[in-house]
Amino acid sequence: MSTRIARPLPRTQQFGSVTDFLTHMSVVHQRIERHTERGLERVAKVLAKDMRQQIGHYQPAVGPFPSWDALSPTYEARKVAAGFKAGAPLLRTGEMRDSIGYEVKGDQAVIGAKDPKAIAHELGTAKIPPRPFIGPAVFRNRKLIEQILGDALRDGVLGGELTDAGGYFD
Repeated sequence: MSTRIARPLPRTQQFGSVTDFLTHMSVVHQRIERHTERGLERVAKVLAKDMRQQIGHYQPAVGPFPSWDALSPTYEARKVAAGFKAGAPLLRTGEMRDSIGYEVKGDQAVIGAKDPKAIAHELGTAKIPPRPFIGPAVFRNRKLIEQILGDALRDGVLGGELTDAGGYFD
């Protein structure tokens, strides 16, 4: 649970001209952009970490996402015979897990896995059941995402630094 820091409301500002007001709003806009990018960076880091942690462990259902079906005994036997760990769904070499990352540019974040097999596992195919790890990470962290981005917007509008209140950043 995060601790919110109470902030006093800013004093009313008076502007000598429309130009002064527009200059002020330009500064606020730039601050919002910086804080939004920093907030998105934090969100992306949290989600990528959550996604990586799911790989190799059977996952329960969460929200609209199904629990992971067990690997077929035939596939599990082939996997073990090839020298890979038993009971570790979506984990053979670790390549897909290690391909999970993110990129943040301005007000956009792209979070996911670069390994082309990831989409087949997330959504399932005719031959394999879905074993989603992207959607569940977002679902599980939705309140934290709202808090991080809300804090970023608040701090961008009111000024000040984006806080690490609550200790949810490492």
